[in-house]
Amino acid sequence: MYRWPTHSGLRKPDYWHQTGSTGDSYDNAMAESINGLYKAEVIHRKSWKNRAEVELATLTWVDWYNNRRLLERLGHTPPAEAEKAYYASIGNDDLAA
Repeated sequence: MYRWPTHSGLRKPDYWHQTGSTGDSYDNAMAESINGLYKAEVIHRKSWKNRAEVELATLTWVDWYNNRRLLERLGHTPPAEAEKAYYASIGNDDLAA
């Protein structure tokens, strides 16, 4: 357990935030999987000069992951394109923006 200083506004001033131990991510397995993928593909591949370099690489990777990566289960279509096609197919083009 560790103390979060930003929780000072909670009702109990001495509130302790409990987190699971390393490897106990059953409740957020998908997030942990994406974080692991991000770290393997971006963070651990090189040494970083500064925080700005990491931030730019992160933004670039997130854009690729959300918009351009090809997913086999979507017919080798990027997620953004598949989402746009889905909303167009149900007649809600305005939601695909």
